[in-house]
Amino acid sequence: MGKRFCFLLVAVSLGLISQSSWAQMKVRLNWSAMAGAQSGFWVAYDEGIFKKNGLDVELLHVPSSSRAIQTMLAGEIAISYVDVRTTIDANFKGASVAMLAGVTNRFVFSFMARPEIKRVGDLKGKKIGVTRFGSTTHTVSLYVLNQAGLKPGDYQILPLFEVPNILTALMAGQIDAGPISPPTNFRGRKAGLSELVNLAREGPEYAAVALGSNRSYIKANEEIVRRVIRSYAEAVHLLKANKEIGIKAIQKYTRVKDPEILEATYSEYQEYLESIPIVSRKGLETILAELAERDPKARQAKPEDFLDMRFIAELEREGLFKKLWGK
Repeated sequence: MGKRFCFLLVAVSLGLISQSSWAQMKVRLNWSAMAGAQSGFWVAYDEGIFKKNGLDVELLHVPSSSRAIQTMLAGEIAISYVDVRTTIDANFKGASVAMLAGVTNRFVFSFMARPEIKRVGDLKGKKIGVTRFGSTTHTVSLYVLNQAGLKPGDYQILPLFEVPNILTALMAGQIDAGPISPPTNFRGRKAGLSELVNLAREGPEYAAVALGSNRSYIKANEEIVRRVIRSYAEAVHLLKANKEIGIKAIQKYTRVKDPEILEATYSEYQEYLESIPIVSRKGLETILAELAERDPKARQAKPEDFLDMRFIAELEREGLFKKLWGK
């Protein structure tokens, strides 16, 4: 942990200075999907946690991991929610992006289809909606279709930019199936769509969503990264401990107003949002095994090659997680 940050922590604990008097460090952060998994940044921003930890945050919405990674590499954002598989693949193609914290280690998605479609195998020759190529929705689709024995040439992938657009296209008959995350999947159930697979319950342990950053940015801005990861950890605790705050954030950023859907979404992420934000090693190994089928680089890679978990380790040594969660 940086000496200056340690000094500030001690000074705050002794009442010598208030956290609000810290010099505010500017940083651009990104959320990448209209899904409850992104609620850590929403709560940290809206409830003043970033500001409390000395950050002047500009919170942006660049949809999908592939675009977010490109934007990070261009230096336009500092840290973003990213799809883990896409991040690993980007590293194999020359990007230098590290994952700093784990968000979900399961696919919190429902793979949904038009009502007359009852099995994933029935999707041969059909149209599958995703947000973008290289997004978590794309990763989920490849996983589900591959598990059913379908290969890339057996179906057509259509990018629709945002998760709610997948639902709209399904209901309009423009696509046949697609992965939808909470709260949008609850709307799909109400509308009578066919839920072919509930990945959260039926899927594997899989490193799905993480917080990531360009390694050169991390090296040059360790103090900012440290404060962002602390803020994220505190925000996850706050949204899990305070339902009103959690639901308010989900409603604001996903634009869903139905109380029943908001309640269901909040409950889902109570279960699947990682309280101690570690990226699953087993989940990373699963991804590397999948990628190794087509990329020799994946056969030599180790999970640690894509991680920079020292900021989480600092919080563990400091006792933050024990203080927040009692463990």
